Amino acid sequence: MESSDAILARFLALHPKSIDFSLVRIERLLARLGHPEKRLPPTIHVAGTNGKGSTIAFMRAILEAAGLVVHVYTSPHLVRFHERIRLGRPGGGVFVPEERLVETLRACEAANEGEPITVFEITTAAALALFAEEPADVLLLEVGLGGRLDATNVIAEPAAAIVTSIGLDHAEYLGDTIEKIAGEKAGIFKRGCPAVIAHQDHEAAERTLVAAAERARASRIRVGGQDFSTHEEGGRLVYEDDDGLLDLPMPRLPGAHQFVNAGAAIAGLRAAGFARLPTEAFERGMVAVEWPGRLQRLTRGVLPALAPEGAEVWVDGGHNPDGGRAVAAAMADRAERADAPLVMIVGMLGTKDAAGFLENFAGLAREVICVPIPSQMAARPPEEVAAIAASVGLVTSTAPSVEAALAVLNETVWEAPPRVLICGSLYLAGSVLAANGSLPA
Repeated sequence: MESSDAILARFLALHPKSIDFSLVRIERLLARLGHPEKRLPPTIHVAGTNGKGSTIAFMRAILEAAGLVVHVYTSPHLVRFHERIRLGRPGGGVFVPEERLVETLRACEAANEGEPITVFEITTAAALALFAEEPADVLLLEVGLGGRLDATNVIAEPAAAIVTSIGLDHAEYLGDTIEKIAGEKAGIFKRGCPAVIAHQDHEAAERTLVAAAERARASRIRVGGQDFSTHEEGGRLVYEDDDGLLDLPMPRLPGAHQFVNAGAAIAGLRAAGFARLPTEAFERGMVAVEWPGRLQRLTRGVLPALAPEGAEVWVDGGHNPDGGRAVAAAMADRAERADAPLVMIVGMLGTKDAAGFLENFAGLAREVICVPIPSQMAARPPEEVAAIAASVGLVTSTAPSVEAALAVLNETVWEAPPRVLICGSLYLAGSVLAANGSLPA
């Protein structure tokens, strides 16, 4: 049987540009497929720069803890394309099986008839077709890039639209200011549909999002920090809005930024009509939530075995300035509770603001070892990343691979076992998880 990888490779020839925003091509294909986007379960649409995937992970964990069947669409994947499409099942969803994926990709290819279309557009159409074929209680749908003209924005009446934290990323496609980027993300707000805006670090982003939701005539606009809030109190996570207070366990996902994502998830569920879920579902969701490659600690596998004895090994795919700020804050918080020298192993794409990301770790990281990102021609050479890291005050070196960087650390004499953070790119995080044998499930 032809593999899904072979079909996906063939799709690359269907459009000369990997990113070309338009709804025309996917709407044409969906019409030929019988409009699966009109036969979906209630859909919660999620856009934003940072926190989209974590917010969806929280919602999935809560909904599944309540016994509901949940479809999930996210991107990009870390190791295998199948991670993008999770089909809901009683007791917990599963990644789309290879045979089903191949069958659906072939059907989309035939329906497209060789016309221009991007890989993300045709694979999004495939995901929607798969979701339409199987009953579920809800679909959690993540925007690929932007929002207004993203291929996922074919959903006419979402049960709720959530915009998570906005920051500067993908400026070449979305605009070079916070306001422009927020305006593109806000394109998922629809007339008469609830709008949820997560707490924003940038006042300009919140202002733009609220104005856009009002122009779209979204219903009951909820803004983090005004209409709902989350905070830590006595080792618990407290969520509060007009529908009531929830006293919950601390989230399994580390970092104070996850309080914001958890809050957006709960607000989104309540806005979408899930306000009456049992409190136990929210409690279980906080401790069951998983989102690989985002401040994920590796405790077993190939790479921890290569690290210095007693070292902590963490992986995070954050790659923009705000993402770096969140990860740095989480590492600083961990240092306050259990001090250890922080060493970073970093790989970054040439399209990312490396200085903006790395400057968050000045004064925090003992050393930065820069490595290539396997199979990514757009990656910055390690020497270039090292020069940028040095320019923001970090001590740097280079290594040919993550494994080689860990070998260097093993040759170093430490006053205490180090805390190793492998970061800078989701592609690097994916390659690390694959090399470690830690496949997402």
